[in-house]
Order: sequence, then structure tokens, then C-alpha cells
Amino acid sequence: MTQWTDPSTLDRMPLERGEADLDGAWRGALVLRVDPEGRIAAADGIPEPLAAPGRRRPSDILLGRARDHVWFARPVDRIVGESIGWRQAAAADQDVLASAVALGRWHGSAPACERCGAATMTHQAGASRRCTHCGELAFARTDPCIIIAITDPDDRLLLAHNVAWEASRVSIVAGFIEAGESAEQACFREAQEEVGITLDSVRYISSQPWPLPRSLMLGFVGRTVDSRITVDGDEIATGAFYTREELVAAVESDEVVLPQRASIARSLIEQWLSGR
Repeated sequence: MTQWTDPSTLDRMPLERGEADLDGAWRGALVLRVDPEGRIAAADGIPEPLAAPGRRRPSDILLGRARDHVWFARPVDRIVGESIGWRQAAAADQDVLASAVALGRWHGSAPACERCGAATMTHQAGASRRCTHCGELAFARTDPCIIIAITDPDDRLLLAHNVAWEASRVSIVAGFIEAGESAEQACFREAQEEVGITLDSVRYISSQPWPLPRSLMLGFVGRTVDSRITVDGDEIATGAFYTREELVAAVESDEVVLPQRASIARSLIEQWLSGR
């Protein structure tokens, strides 16, 4: 899988926000209606992440250009009719949909000003919000997370089962970066906290936006010198190291279910399976 290192498919049009002729930009544009759960309306019952063009509203959010169209997001309270999740979309559409979900949900929540507590309004075509009282600008927040594929001295991959998942689902270790912590430090800490593993080294691979809730996943691979696992019991229920042959057999027999193909977790697992 190479989608995590490809250039973005979305041109965010930074020079066309603010005083741009957005009504002009609207001609031939597409709008994505996004609800508070991150669901996106599908057009005319067709399971594609496109909605029919219409008149621009003040609350519409300019996302940018992709595939010869200008795209907007429109926060709505609920979607009537068919909808999809951004992770169900084709890889070519995920830049657009991830931006639509992240910005649509943020604007839809109408956050109060962090400085004075007053109401805020959409600003610069949705790139920010401005306080109606003190004028303070606010931008959508992104919380960085690490996700790491850990291998042992025999090049086996560690997969763990979260207590909140269905019985057979497994994935690699992940967690939020804490205040004052580097991404690499978070890898070492999360490995120790969740599965009792001491890492010897880590290496950054790639990243993926994850707009539910509002995260940026930073993907790493890491190596441990010890194969002993001690799960925390609170977040992680079980964990085990797999050879490539063991994992393929476990997937084929439905003993384990891997993360969905749209995720960076699956990308890192498949890179290891291919020997990279």
C-alpha cells in the first residue's frame, strides 16, 4: 500500500479564502453534507461521496480543489437518506472526505471563544472561526497520536486486542501523545504501558489524518529485544507475537480480524507482511 506517502489529492486553495469570489468558485462545485457523527450524504442514492451542487450558504466550508472540482462541506444536524463514512470511500477521495469530516464536525459544534467565552462565527470560508466579541481567531484542533508496528528479535509482529472490540479483532499499539512529549517518546511509553514491552528503537514511516474524533496518526515501526508481553488489562486484554505464516493462517481461519484496509494500522501490518 502506498497511499500514505502519495501527495495530497486536495489543493486547499489557501490564496482563495478570505476575500475570494466564492460564489464564482461555487460554479460546478460539489458539497458534502456532514452530520455530527461524521456521516456524509451520498448523492441520489449512489454510494459515492458526492452531493449535488446547489446554492452556497454562509456556513459552507471551502475544502479545496480535487479532481477538477471545487469542494465544500456543509454541517447538518442529520442526514436524510443514504450516507457513508469517510473510511468507506476510495483512497482517491479520502483527503477530501477527511477534511470535510474534521472541519464539518468542528464548525457544526459552534465552539465558544477560548479567550472570552463568547460565540464564534465561520471565518475565511471555514479555515477558521472568529469571536463575535473580542475578534480572537480559532483554528480546528488536531490531536497527534502514535501507532507503532512492534517486532521482536525473530521478526514476529505484535498484535493486541482492545477490551472494547469484538472478540477476534486485533491491531497494533497506538495512543495519544502527551503534553511535552515527542512522538518517539510516546512510542516507548505506550509500548511499556499497554503491553509491557521495552523498545530498542523506533523509526517513523508515514501519517494519516483520522478525523474521528480529530486525530493525526503518526505511523512508526519499532523493535524490542524481549518477547515477553504484560498487557495492562484496562485497555488491552490480550497480545501475542505472530510470524507471517501464523498471521496469514489466523486471518484465513477467521481466528483474527485485522484493521480495515483504509487505516494506517492495516498499511503498517501489510508492509511487515511483505517483508518491508
